[in-house]
Amino acid sequence: MNKVALLTGVTGFIGGELARRLIKEGWSIAIVVRSESDLSFIEDVQEKATTHLYNGTTRSLITIIAEVKPDVVFHLASLFLVDHAPDQVAELISSNVLFGTQLLEAMVICDVKNIVNTGTGWQNYHCDNYRAVNLYAATKQAFEDILDFYVDKYSLSSVTLKLFDTYGPNDKRRKLIRLMVDAIKNGEELGVSPGDQVIDISHVDDVVEHFLQAGIFCMTSELNSSQKYFISGERFTIKELASTIELVISREASIIYGARPYRDREVMYLPSVKDRMPPWNDSFVRRSIKQGVLALLT
Repeated sequence: MNKVALLTGVTGFIGGELARRLIKEGWSIAIVVRSESDLSFIEDVQEKATTHLYNGTTRSLITIIAEVKPDVVFHLASLFLVDHAPDQVAELISSNVLFGTQLLEAMVICDVKNIVNTGTGWQNYHCDNYRAVNLYAATKQAFEDILDFYVDKYSLSSVTLKLFDTYGPNDKRRKLIRLMVDAIKNGEELGVSPGDQVIDISHVDDVVEHFLQAGIFCMTSELNSSQKYFISGERFTIKELASTIELVISREASIIYGARPYRDREVMYLPSVKDRMPPWNDSFVRRSIKQGVLALLT
């Protein structure tokens, strides 16, 4: 019997790539979208998935989950804002707290037990314990606390994967690694911060593998608990990343350090991930930054 997955956030970069991987692995998938969602980047996914419309109510999610009967829910939907404006508070809470809570309530009503949630390394600002970089990270923690309640009361099995930076082909976001590759490849100047902050960067294929393994882990381990893991790739300062890309491309960069100031609450260093990685972490070979950069050049 095919495994069945319900995905939120499939219009995002990682969500879309996860959907494609699950389809490739023979899963049946259903996706949850809003009426205003831009589906132009997932037309290939829609051809092989069932698409369900969330209208803002818990009842709509109950109807969806009752119809899909997923073995596991992959929850990747979120609103990401580095800095928020006052009129964005309600949208942040609605997207990152309310929607997820409605999803959990619908899972309980429909007796669906397994969920893979998405967290962020920004929940650990300059420390190994919880400290939010911004309101976005605080909303991710708020939902994680709500998830813990549902797991404890209703014996759900959950894995939260906390991500740092991600990259890969087909990424429409203006991420630093893509900007650097394009600037070096095209001989253009790129103005950045002073460049001493540390980033942890993972290729999207590796991140998707972690989500796949987390889903299987939930289904087969009968956790009835909340497990929380970091997904860690390679760590560089911005300056070190630029130097690495220069070596891969064999071309010097024209990067202007200090052209932009550090952001308010810039993440200068990252929490330790030792003993906080998933149990399947060593079971697959990761894509190196060299391999990843070369793929971006094609």
